[in-house]
Amino acid sequence: MRAHFTIAWSALILATAACQSAAPAAPSEQAPAQIEVVLRAQESAWNAGDIEGFMSAGYWNSPDLTFLSGGDWTRGYDAVLERQRASYVLGDKEMGDLVFSRLEIIVLGADVALARGHWHLTFSGDDTASGLFSLVLRRLPEGWRIVHDHTSLDSKGQV
Repeated sequence: MRAHFTIAWSALILATAACQSAAPAAPSEQAPAQIEVVLRAQESAWNAGDIEGFMSAGYWNSPDLTFLSGGDWTRGYDAVLERQRASYVLGDKEMGDLVFSRLEIIVLGADVALARGHWHLTFSGDDTASGLFSLVLRRLPEGWRIVHDHTSLDSKGQV
């Protein structure tokens, strides 16, 4: 009986030591390039008039997704998709041509990053809209996904 206790105690000590000595996963050197691929896929989907493709290319399909813009806080993938549809698709609305620029991608950990930059939309008739964004992304089984989006408009009103 005492031998079983000693073996169990030794195994517990070894397991604890192994957990304490394990280094946290290092951020991937490829993460910034992988995240830029996600953002460029969103840009392409938007410019093809595919709002669902824009969302699925980059956003976390979760009720915990958050989107802050124009003084509003929208929570959940479905609600963000409906907000985008209402703003850019329904009725006579035009999605325009989207360009992301001045991208900065900062890897904060093995599975989390911050992306920030400038967005610019060009509509027919030379109308434009532009602003800034900051995104929190997580590496999930499906790849890098935006879990939080804070987007602002330069000066013309709500995004």
